[in-house]
Amino acid sequence: MNAFLNQDKRKKEEKIGRNDPCWCGSGRKYKNCHEAFDRKIEKIRLEGHEVPHRDMIKTPEQIEGIKKSAVINMACLDEVGKQIKEGMTTLDIDNIINEVTYGMGGIPACLNYEGFPKSVCTSINDQVCHGIPSKDVVLHDGDIINVDCSTILNGYFSDSSRMFMIGNVSDEKRKLVEVTKECCDLGLAQVKPWGFLGDMAEAVHTHAEENGYSVVREIGGHGCGVEFHEDPWVGYLSNRGEDMLMVPGMCFTIEPMINMGSADIYTDKENNWEVYTLDGMPSAQWEYQVLVTETGAEVLSH
Repeated sequence: MNAFLNQDKRKKEEKIGRNDPCWCGSGRKYKNCHEAFDRKIEKIRLEGHEVPHRDMIKTPEQIEGIKKSAVINMACLDEVGKQIKEGMTTLDIDNIINEVTYGMGGIPACLNYEGFPKSVCTSINDQVCHGIPSKDVVLHDGDIINVDCSTILNGYFSDSSRMFMIGNVSDEKRKLVEVTKECCDLGLAQVKPWGFLGDMAEAVHTHAEENGYSVVREIGGHGCGVEFHEDPWVGYLSNRGEDMLMVPGMCFTIEPMINMGSADIYTDKENNWEVYTLDGMPSAQWEYQVLVTETGAEVLSH
């Protein structure tokens, strides 16, 4: 959602009396709960910054639900890490995700999402994202693969991804995978209450570019928790002090897609899902789902 739509949504938020119950559902009076919080946000909005609307602020109950979903999400990726190897197919990975997710009481969020046909995304080498698992796609020595797993549990969503290196990976690919994770870690360190998403983005793209890589422009992170994809959209090419204000209770993903070559990408015209680098060079991605806290950030799923 762009800044203008977001500000319009804030204008429509119901005015609350100081002695009324707080909008967050805590049961406390507004004046004793989120009144000062809202005033601080409004002051920053009047200074010209994009600020979050109330729907982006997760309640303690919602956070607890998201964390329980994240337990399954990470268990899926842990199990993939134990089993992944040369010679297995990406459909084998999809089967692992299904077995763990359903076995723990969850639902794969990817399955049938806007028509996506499988339960996980498996993107190899020059595939940037949204790779579709297949019995015909076999992992080979030297491949790098991103496994992007999303989970629903009791209506709460979690989302994270990891890179895996198959067999004897070249030094160039290994460095790309490692630097991409460093980009996420450096970005995570900048997630602080009352900072801006641009603080995180600058750390990500600066480190990528210093290592000779480019950052995909068109695809970014997103809010996540009560829905699969929520506001805000999270990009990685802005600078400190730009983009949306981060406040306690916001939950979103950090998932930059870092290309070894050009940032240009294209989508497969036959399936309208799989995204590739235009120059055929490798791409890497890690994804963290993070919660902004009163003191910094908590990684919920990774």
